[in-house]
Amino acid sequence: MQTDLVRKALLDARATLDSFLGDPACLQGMERFIDAAHRSLSRGGLLMSCGNGGSMCDAMHFAEEWTGRFRKDRPALPAIAFSDPSQLTCIANDFGYDEVFARSVEAYGKPGDLLVTISTSGGSPNILRAIETARTKGITTVGLLGKGGGKAGALVDIPIIVPLATTSDRIQELHIKVLHITIEAVERRLHPGNYA
Repeated sequence: MQTDLVRKALLDARATLDSFLGDPACLQGMERFIDAAHRSLSRGGLLMSCGNGGSMCDAMHFAEEWTGRFRKDRPALPAIAFSDPSQLTCIANDFGYDEVFARSVEAYGKPGDLLVTISTSGGSPNILRAIETARTKGITTVGLLGKGGGKAGALVDIPIIVPLATTSDRIQELHIKVLHITIEAVERRLHPGNYA
């Protein structure tokens, strides 16, 4: 009985991955994400990321791989996740929860930076406000999304929408793959010696 559940979950995960691999828009979105992250870092830009719940965990994971290391030692690269509890609660208290990420984009973002928004629904108001703020500042935006992309899919410069999956866990499993592959691809360009 339990083995059946495990097997079904793994088969569902594989079907989601196969669907992603078979969708040219997903692969093209990843290529554009890689190019945008490389361009930003090459020009001294900052990578910013945000999300809610499990997607915030993914945003934090994304940032720490740049400031720490991914495969081998190399100089730290500038990335930040909007996840500081004191900042989030201050902004939420003063301006409302919809503004928690937008205010940080306003504070830290500049043209040439990259904002990575992560949302399984694509409809979180605080994510939409962050995208809108980034656009006013000339910051390129990426959306790792699910469930058709929601409103965010039409707002971001680079939408990457997980197909097939209808549950947050399956969508998030693909999001972390996209993030890891992007980090590796950019690191290979910036520090090819790490992959010799």
